[in-house]
Amino acid sequence: MKTFCGRANPTTGVMEWIEEDENYDYHQEIARSRYADMLHDKDRNTKYYQGIRAAVSRVKERGEKAIVLDIGTGTGLLSMMAASAGADFCYAVEVFKPMANAAVKIVKKNGFHDKIKVINKHSTEVTVGPDGDMQCRANILVTELFDTELIGEGALPTYEHAHKYLVQEGCEAVPHRATVYAQLVESKRMWSWNKLFPVRVKAEDGEKIIVSPSEMEKCPGVPSVCDIQLNQMPSSDITILSDVVTMFSVDFSKPVRSAPTCYRVQLEPVKSGKAQIVLSWWDIDMDPSGTINCTMAPYWVKSTSAFQWRDHWMQCVYFLPNEEPVLQGEQVCLTACRDEYSLWYKLRKASGEEENKANVRVESPVCRCQAHLLWNRPRFGQLNDQSRTCQYVRALTKVLKTDSVCLCISDGSLLPVLAHYLGAKQVLLFFLLFMLLFFSFKFFKANHLEDKIKIIEARPELMTSSHLEDKKISVLVGEPFFTTSLLPWHNLYFWYARTAVTSHLTSNVTVLPQSASLHVMIVEFQDLWRIRSPCGTCEGFDVRTMDDMIKNSLNFRESKEAEPHPLWEYPCKSLSDPQEVLTFDFRETVPQHCLSTEGSINLLRKGTSHGAVLWMEYHLAADISVSTGLIQISNEKGNCEWNPHCKQAVYFFSSVIESESLSDLPSAITYAINFDTKTGEIAMDFKL
Repeated sequence: MKTFCGRANPTTGVMEWIEEDENYDYHQEIARSRYADMLHDKDRNTKYYQGIRAAVSRVKERGEKAIVLDIGTGTGLLSMMAASAGADFCYAVEVFKPMANAAVKIVKKNGFHDKIKVINKHSTEVTVGPDGDMQCRANILVTELFDTELIGEGALPTYEHAHKYLVQEGCEAVPHRATVYAQLVESKRMWSWNKLFPVRVKAEDGEKIIVSPSEMEKCPGVPSVCDIQLNQMPSSDITILSDVVTMFSVDFSKPVRSAPTCYRVQLEPVKSGKAQIVLSWWDIDMDPSGTINCTMAPYWVKSTSAFQWRDHWMQCVYFLPNEEPVLQGEQVCLTACRDEYSLWYKLRKASGEEENKANVRVESPVCRCQAHLLWNRPRFGQLNDQSRTCQYVRALTKVLKTDSVCLCISDGSLLPVLAHYLGAKQVLLFFLLFMLLFFSFKFFKANHLEDKIKIIEARPELMTSSHLEDKKISVLVGEPFFTTSLLPWHNLYFWYARTAVTSHLTSNVTVLPQSASLHVMIVEFQDLWRIRSPCGTCEGFDVRTMDDMIKNSLNFRESKEAEPHPLWEYPCKSLSDPQEVLTFDFRETVPQHCLSTEGSINLLRKGTSHGAVLWMEYHLAADISVSTGLIQISNEKGNCEWNPHCKQAVYFFSSVIESESLSDLPSAITYAINFDTKTGEIAMDFKL
């Protein structure tokens, strides 16, 4: 069967109805899952196995049968560990039906079908009793319900329910306990992901300063956590203001409460500075004594020898509602608040305990300025990138004249303000999102420009000459940036919008950027390859059924598509030089025919060819370009430095080439890339 799905095409801007296979959602869920990453997490798997063995032994030593409840079983791995460790019976609960079906096959293939019952339900729907899903309550509770924030996948309410209805009082739990840690830091780089800094512009009539609305300055932001690979953040970008403190622990062997609450810690800053960020992570003890420990601590807290790369659990960045000055040795009170699914932090000067309790409320932060709803964290960083802004200022200075009528096509951009300050006679911009309209009014008002910049409340294809007061556009500008873009080429919507307004442009219109180009490079990833690599066996258990399941879902569509990744977080080395493969001339309208290219990429370094990275470069003027991808290849080994404000497109090869020496290298990898101008989609194929 087929089904019709509505979607707004991010490149063309057209609302489309796409005919999809009825299993499309299922295949997408499996293809984009992190099961492979978890199965490759040797540290996690080893620690779980050790903890499960120890828990089964403790129950057996008490003369009891070991009955295990495994919530969120996935592949059934933890249940098989328990059965292998001597558990008498295991109930493996999995709500996602395709995953539960796979677990049944994996359990049977490994010879545990008589010891493990897979239950395809949410754990809150599981029944206990002679006619229930479980014959009796379990005395060992095994789960892996955690995300980077620990509680974001609903671990607390799940544990709360399990202790009430599914497990015995005093049961063993693996993990036994989780502990959340925090550290206060100052970081201009990370703070730039949450606030808009003043932007200084040198104009003919003196320096201008672009400021943000007061609502944005005071806004606490959004409660969603910023999870990153903190181990890729250079120490030079972080000033540590406090020691690591324990915020709270959860004992999973006892009844758990999920109701909102707060935890407070008094701490003495080890250095004076501006408290802006709370860095947080957790660890889990697999046994009551804490001898079997799995930690997410970053590199400056634990030795690199113990470092385990993983993408399913990372570290958390929390933005304090406001920048708070702290003095070395002068106590402050750090408060962590949580609800069932998320955490947030507050900082204040230390005071009496009763006063703290009275003053700190549990309500989560709510964005009132709308900027945090409009821009994601990388976008804040991009707007705060002064060197990037300077490139646009240089380019605008070259093209703007005193009689220029300038139209800006980009979401939430500084370009209209820059164009006004740099001398354009009139500046207009489209608002493409309803939320953007209100924010733009506030932003222009804060800079006393509400009567200087006109907002056109229409989509490009619906613009009429009356919107322009019968004027023609002489300068068309864009970064381009659009909030709907996921892959680098989605921002080619600028080209389609430019085509839609062609009749309103002067015959000698200046378009900035004047063109764009698509670039590609072959890379070897240090670790990211694991999310696409088959596992085969995990801790001695055959999980090839899962490998096949992921492969089939990838082959359904995803294996022929690139996916977005912020590569500053995922180290890789180049095996080829970067190569320009397609160009897009914005001075012309979008052509009716497809843009296609074929060619080869020479491999220059030994290594494993995991995939191709693709990105866009925008050519603002003849000698001014902005890259959304590669900044530089930093050394002879081929280590890459990537634009930290953009996600790059990664096309993983279905098979890889490993070469120990240059003589082993194939001479080249061939490619075929096609840009369908009707759909705005790029299809690609690489042959090793």
